[in-house]
Amino acid sequence: MKRAKNPTKILFLHPNFPAQFRHLATTLSSDPNYQIVYGTTREEGSIAGVKKILYTPNREPHPETHHYVRSLEGAVLQGQAVYRILQQLKDEGFVPDLVYGHSGWGPTLFIKDALPKAKLLCYFEWFYRAHGSDSDFDPANPLNADDEARIRIKNSPILLDLYSCDQGLTPTRWQQQQFPPEFRSKLKVLHDGVDTDFFQPNPGARLVLPDLGINLSEVDELITYVARGMEPYRGFPQFMQAVSLLQKRRPNCHVVIVGENRVAYGRELPDGKTYKQVMLEQLPLDLSRIHFTGYLAYSDHLKVLQASSVHVYLTYPFVLSWSMLEAMATGCLVLGSNTPPVLEMIQEGENGLLVDFFKPDRIAERIIEVLDHPDRMASLRQKARETILESYRLSDLLPQHLAWLKEWITA
Repeated sequence: MKRAKNPTKILFLHPNFPAQFRHLATTLSSDPNYQIVYGTTREEGSIAGVKKILYTPNREPHPETHHYVRSLEGAVLQGQAVYRILQQLKDEGFVPDLVYGHSGWGPTLFIKDALPKAKLLCYFEWFYRAHGSDSDFDPANPLNADDEARIRIKNSPILLDLYSCDQGLTPTRWQQQQFPPEFRSKLKVLHDGVDTDFFQPNPGARLVLPDLGINLSEVDELITYVARGMEPYRGFPQFMQAVSLLQKRRPNCHVVIVGENRVAYGRELPDGKTYKQVMLEQLPLDLSRIHFTGYLAYSDHLKVLQASSVHVYLTYPFVLSWSMLEAMATGCLVLGSNTPPVLEMIQEGENGLLVDFFKPDRIAERIIEVLDHPDRMASLRQKARETILESYRLSDLLPQHLAWLKEWITA
């Protein structure tokens, strides 16, 4: 591909790679009118035509730093590291016309100082609140004054980005509503999109994952659960309690749990144990019918969803997981928690089912309801996919993302 004489230069910034910017970077890199660089801390992965440049903070936040501001110090260190790689890029002749970065971790903090002529767009995933969303959702974990103060300060790098950026983007209305009213007009709501050509139903599919030694080709009742980690934020304890109840009533059902044995969101247990360990110690479970897969490649993740009889998705009032929309696109019968991020996507009895996050007995009952009435649930599966096709299809939303970026390039 021969690049244009004066291509528009775009810099993506995200500690992870390629994260939310994968499709944008891939599409723009194939256009000779654009030159794409991706700044990240993650060494793994590549995109054809995209130059990846690593930035590394000089150090970790000091342990003696006041715990209210430790996350802010970490963000400043990331911002400094990005500032240094910008000088390297300038020396190589790459001066970005537009920077699009993920806010919160800090890589975008000093863009307007280092590149005063560049447009700055930020992807805003979450604004932290002590009350009314995730932080005080679980009555078993009440907040104290230290928690409230720490949560307030945690928004510091996000507020700096809200001030500095030319415009921001957030994927759902629920997430936009978490931000202060005075900044919401600066936030465009546009979801990343789901690849509905990849995530599509395969009627009659049975789950076989040879590399993991999983062969469930003879299983008729398959309950699936997908999350980045096994933690309270995604309802892992409640799900496992429901599984324990379910196994007593459905002797032939199997459960597949996709995710790593770690905490991705929220607090780790003080004794060093994982939530998986605790659940296995506390609950009577038939482990021969529970299959922990760990992290899965997308191709195997798809196989799990295609074979699912019921897909359970539970979450605090927090960022909505891509996996729930991927499950809907695949035609899963999704049983979701009746929490705000899920309620934006699922209507009870129309394109899925809802259940109280804190009631494992009711979760088990609703799973059984689905298993007992598969024909009745067929229309909900179809409608779940239609919801994604109508409003969250990647092939529709990606052009909107591209148009948004190009609008700011020419602004």
